[in-house]
Amino acid sequence: MIGLLLAITLFNTVAFTINKRLTWNQIVHIWMFTIAFQGLVDLYVAGKYDGYWYFSQAIDWESILALTILIPPVNMMFLNGYPFGSSLCKRMLYIGCWTIGILIYEAIALLPEPWGYFHHVWWRLRYSLFVYPLLLIMVVCYYKWIRKIEK
Repeated sequence: MIGLLLAITLFNTVAFTINKRLTWNQIVHIWMFTIAFQGLVDLYVAGKYDGYWYFSQAIDWESILALTILIPPVNMMFLNGYPFGSSLCKRMLYIGCWTIGILIYEAIALLPEPWGYFHHVWWRLRYSLFVYPLLLIMVVCYYKWIRKIEK
């Protein structure tokens, strides 16, 4: 639990401190999209197919923190620095760097308590290596859609 609380504090502090691009409306949209999408993915991968779990295999209150206030600020930081006007190569490199960073964080979250809180069953880090870039691209597409709607 210590690792989760430290990560929540760090991610939220950094996300709101460095934010120069996102409006409050966009932050709320990204936040809600992240919570809804993560809940949907976890419903299937963790709930139905028992791929991983947080804290315990049962539904528990501690998991709510991981599901609601841990990942949204990460998406804020990702979008705040995303090179929208740059070449495809630079955007792919940016996504690749973020994927590696998120994989490192996932590996840390797999440490034993009190630092870790995440547990793999059949899921492996190599699966995340292929899934994270797709998820990050989905966040970019959603952000672009929100900007289009705002106009």
